[in-house]
Amino acid sequence: MAPTVTAAEAPPPTVSTVAAEPQPPPTVTASDQDEFTLDAILKRIGQFGRFQLVIFLLICLPMMFHAMFSVTYVFTAATVVHRCNITECDNSASQYIEPWTEYTIPLNGKELDKCNRIANKQMSQGNESYELNICVVENYEDQPTESCPNNNFIFRDEEVTISNDFGIFCNEEWKLSLVGTINNLGQFFGIPIGGFVADRYGRTFSIALGGTLGALLGVIRSFSPSYIWFIIFEFLDNLTSSTLYSTCFIIGIELVGPKYRVWACSLITIFYAVGEVALAMFAKAFQDWRALLRVTYMPSLILLAYFWILPESVRWLLSQGKESQATDILRRAARVNGRKLSESALDKLVVCNREKLQQSQESKFPIKEAFSNFKWRIANCSFCWIVHVLVYYGLSLNVVLLDGDKYNNFAYIALVEIPGFLVPLLVMDRFGRRYSLSGLMILSGLCCIATIFVNGDNYIWQLILFLVSKLTITASFQVLYFFASEIFPTNLRNSLLSFCSMMGRFGSMLAPQTPLLAKYYPNAPLILFAGGAIISGCLTLFFPETTNIVLPTTVKEADAIGVKKKPPKSNDIAI
Repeated sequence: MAPTVTAAEAPPPTVSTVAAEPQPPPTVTASDQDEFTLDAILKRIGQFGRFQLVIFLLICLPMMFHAMFSVTYVFTAATVVHRCNITECDNSASQYIEPWTEYTIPLNGKELDKCNRIANKQMSQGNESYELNICVVENYEDQPTESCPNNNFIFRDEEVTISNDFGIFCNEEWKLSLVGTINNLGQFFGIPIGGFVADRYGRTFSIALGGTLGALLGVIRSFSPSYIWFIIFEFLDNLTSSTLYSTCFIIGIELVGPKYRVWACSLITIFYAVGEVALAMFAKAFQDWRALLRVTYMPSLILLAYFWILPESVRWLLSQGKESQATDILRRAARVNGRKLSESALDKLVVCNREKLQQSQESKFPIKEAFSNFKWRIANCSFCWIVHVLVYYGLSLNVVLLDGDKYNNFAYIALVEIPGFLVPLLVMDRFGRRYSLSGLMILSGLCCIATIFVNGDNYIWQLILFLVSKLTITASFQVLYFFASEIFPTNLRNSLLSFCSMMGRFGSMLAPQTPLLAKYYPNAPLILFAGGAIISGCLTLFFPETTNIVLPTTVKEADAIGVKKKPPKSNDIAI
């Protein structure tokens, strides 16, 4: 391969006796500013060729792993179905359902009560001379309930979670809900840290480091000797791996040309749902929480190899002034895609990039200036993120219509997300980012409201409305990721997107508490979801439109999005 030729270097003269003199850099005209942007170069070498396809396949793997990392607590910290051991009736061979459970265990809704039994008349009287067979219905009629003595239970299934492993039952079940809160706290602190790492040290470094540390901590968590150690490693796991989703998404945004940007990133996020389905199937096959963690986390140790095999984002390299690395990757991409890319085009790209960075008069990481210029944009994006996370997870936690096998139900809910990830392909370029985001959020809210007015016995229509609401909020979430990636500059894109995602953790912390609202008013959760979605859907109309724009590199360029420019005079240089 020929050595890299930059704008500051030139080949020596053909006459060997003449001393080599540096030649001036290529002249960059006004038209070159548009012709030699990275998006223009990507159009020349292929907007989504074999080179990008290989990288996308590599990116899909950590996306799947992140889906499993972020929701394993649904199965590892699940309550196990159990009932009191009726000592006067049960024996070592007793099953969860026995003839005497009809009159010895009270009902809690449709299920047997997990923590209480009906007192036995003979036993409660302390009669030492009662007959051996006292497990008869007459002894339980009109008797009060009492808690299970000594946490002595009979379990329905062979499932082992931290509940029956660490003895967390009944009055202590809040510890199981706390695992989800700890999970989201880890993400709350981990997302901005991961975003900073990705913007400062690179996208590839962030994925490889976060994925590898998350894998190691997940495997270590499977050996936890107690509940305290379990939640410590739950927190650390999500602290390190929480940035995988946003960083994978941003690599997809920055890697391909504008024509395939929406399609390619929709393909990436489908693998998040695939990861959730895979988790459900693993959980069904391995119903011991320790085995489940090892099966899901150990394969992700392969992400250690990403330090060497995953190319860095060219946009990030250019924004950091690492021009030789960026041009090397573009040469390789052109070669793999079977396209030709001239050295003069690369030289002009470098010169244009240098001028752009110099004219911006910004540091490589101007976070203070960004918050000063984009405070309302960041606030609106953060609120929008909170609402999306609240509705997205809240609908899953309040899905009372789906009975049956919990592993299959979880898989069904995940499968519903796949068409939701594809909807942006149909609407984003046709209606624009703002109207797509607003319309999908409002539609999700209206479906929540409609569910309230559907007759409670009409389960089919309630189920349809629920699934449509989940589908539309998933599609809206997808649009939001595109939007947030396009309204912020390259040198801060990961950090600001991660900040908004961090704020969204408030929604995920609130979502597990929404079922408590139903105790006071059954439709309160749906009203909350609908109100938040509709209000935020209206506020998104204040965002600038970003459809078909060149991704901004600097704060100045991002600030100019949506600003109508005056027609340039004849002596002006178009930028």
